[in-house]
Amino acid sequence: MHIQVVMAGFGGQGLMLIGKLLAEASMEEGKEVSWLPSYGPEMRGGTANCTVVVSDEPVASPVINNPDALVAMNLPSLDKFSPMIKPGGLIVINSSLIPKKSGRDDVRELMVEGTDIANELGTSKAANMVMLGAFVGASGICRLETIDGWMSHQFKTKTEVVELNRKALQKGLEIGKAIEVKA
Repeated sequence: MHIQVVMAGFGGQGLMLIGKLLAEASMEEGKEVSWLPSYGPEMRGGTANCTVVVSDEPVASPVINNPDALVAMNLPSLDKFSPMIKPGGLIVINSSLIPKKSGRDDVRELMVEGTDIANELGTSKAANMVMLGAFVGASGICRLETIDGWMSHQFKTKTEVVELNRKALQKGLEIGKAIEVKA
């Protein structure tokens, strides 16, 4: 296994967190991992993305030019990163905020109403967890239980946040596994 993923959106959408959770969970499952955050000049509202590489072999570099997958939380991120995804790759799109598909017919796409689902659960802040769950469900990159453990550790003093995020992760996982990912 060797999967390179870009998670991208606006600052404040929790992309660094979900990238870090994916990296930590994959590492706990015995995989080699790199995690590389990239921030725009603004903190909230600016651009933010991270790359995560998960492999059975040592990772030579955290810098990737043609990722296998993209989790896009906003339209500018979809427009910027979708052309870079390898043919046959996976693009998970937050369709609550992105009114279109990537326009590519050589990748698998998964449209997830991440923000709408998070709002139904109680807060739009959980949209990142919905999207992470959907990516894990569609890719099988690691077990959701391992991510849940790291998420619980991250928010160990905030029980209500853990429970909300757990529901968001599970809802996303169900969507990622249930929806036929179309090319």
